[in-house]
Amino acid sequence: MTTSEQTRVTTGLWNIAAAEPDRTAVVDPDGTEVGYGQLAAKADAYARGLQELGLETGDVIVVQQPNGHELLAAYFAAIQSGLYVVMVNWHLVGHEIAYIVADSGAKALLAHERFGEAARIAADEAGLPAEGRFAVGSIEGFRPVGELGTGGEGRPARRTAGSPMLYTSGTTGKPKGVRRPLTGNDPDEVPAASSWFFGIFGLKPFDDHVHLCGSPLYHTAVLNFASISIQLGHKVVLMDRWDPEEMLRLIERHRVTHSHMVPTQFRRLLALPDEVRGRYDLSSLRNMIHGAAPCPPEVKRRMLEWWGPVVTDYYAATEGGGTVISGEEWLRKPGSVGLPWPGSVVKILDDDGNELPPNQPGAVYMKMGSSTFEYHKDKAKTQKNRVGELFTLGDVGYLDEDGYLFLHDRKNDMIISGGVNIYPAEIENELVMHPKVADVAVFGVPHEDWGEEIKAVVQPAEGVSPGEELTAELLEYARARLAKFKLPKSIDYLDELPRDPNGKLYKRKLRDPYWEGRERAI
Repeated sequence: MTTSEQTRVTTGLWNIAAAEPDRTAVVDPDGTEVGYGQLAAKADAYARGLQELGLETGDVIVVQQPNGHELLAAYFAAIQSGLYVVMVNWHLVGHEIAYIVADSGAKALLAHERFGEAARIAADEAGLPAEGRFAVGSIEGFRPVGELGTGGEGRPARRTAGSPMLYTSGTTGKPKGVRRPLTGNDPDEVPAASSWFFGIFGLKPFDDHVHLCGSPLYHTAVLNFASISIQLGHKVVLMDRWDPEEMLRLIERHRVTHSHMVPTQFRRLLALPDEVRGRYDLSSLRNMIHGAAPCPPEVKRRMLEWWGPVVTDYYAATEGGGTVISGEEWLRKPGSVGLPWPGSVVKILDDDGNELPPNQPGAVYMKMGSSTFEYHKDKAKTQKNRVGELFTLGDVGYLDEDGYLFLHDRKNDMIISGGVNIYPAEIENELVMHPKVADVAVFGVPHEDWGEEIKAVVQPAEGVSPGEELTAELLEYARARLAKFKLPKSIDYLDELPRDPNGKLYKRKLRDPYWEGRERAI
């Protein structure tokens, strides 16, 4: 089928499945290709089975599975039958998963045997009935997920659009679910917002697109990019565990056009030997999109030199709204995360909620059209993060005279030393470029006179020994690049910093021990 013919096919999983059942929708991590017809049929069976269990519109299911077409089938089962679906972080332990199962009010848990022990503990602790426990593979006390919907065929009796229910990472306490009102729309129709969102990045339906998914699908953005790609007729290639050279191999093998990445992956790609990086044909790339964590400017610049202007940055929130900047724009506005999306509003406010002028830093507030949300069972948090219709993620930044957003750091990460505001991200961006540094985190620790002083925690590069000699070398390196008041007063070392698989640093886990029994300045 030619590109022009493809554009005439109606978008949407079930529409494509009816027109082209053998068209590849998903390539599993083991290389197995799954057609649209097969994926839709499995989503139908799961939806029928969940309805047979008595699940009604607005009920919740939790999915605890690795990347694979089984996870996507469960997702689309919920999306077509009016259910909320929570994709749980499978790095959590059973007790933590039990909290999410109970807090969301889930009626079913669809788990994978790889995480069987945690799933069993979670189901038991949350009091989930036996009839709501399903497993891909074998888990004690769980029914095979393949039993769902075996008593019938075709689409489920009740079809209405469901929704993901997304839980925040919980780095500052218990995670909170972001629950949006159900639309009541026809699940065969791709939401206009999905096509619009991909349009921001120039990603059209079909158009010979191939999406590479290298991060866990429990992440909001990762799930959005994979599921929308399927809805728009893009083949989705899944990785189980990300590896830099394997990514390059898959790009060449499948002629990948777009992906969603994080800066940590960029750094590992750049660390490959030149002969490895030059071994693969990457000419198919059209838009490699990154977000989730700040990207050091030098890393971004080197990726643009290697891949060309196909590297796009964006800043967004689970709650809605965001900005975007192309590679070409970024070279004109280095360090920026871009202009607001069409329909999105971004403002910089002071502590009293007053709007600040260009180039003056303050709290970043956003909204997306008339989009609404609430934190599940947490009205106080919903209101705390809002000023009128605007909400904040706690980030600090400024808008320049052209309306481009520049981020400094999260407000909670900002260091106040001797009354001066210091942004750790600026220091991290410099130190991480030292060849003996694999990863770095900077934060404030208690100081009797200044309130806080700057602490750096470094993960040394492979083969590098931590110690006084390395500390002296890193501080000398920093002195040539940072003002004196921004220099770390001390450096500690860890074998590995606590990051989730999507690159997000759990800085609180590093910072809290230093503040035990003390009250932070902010």
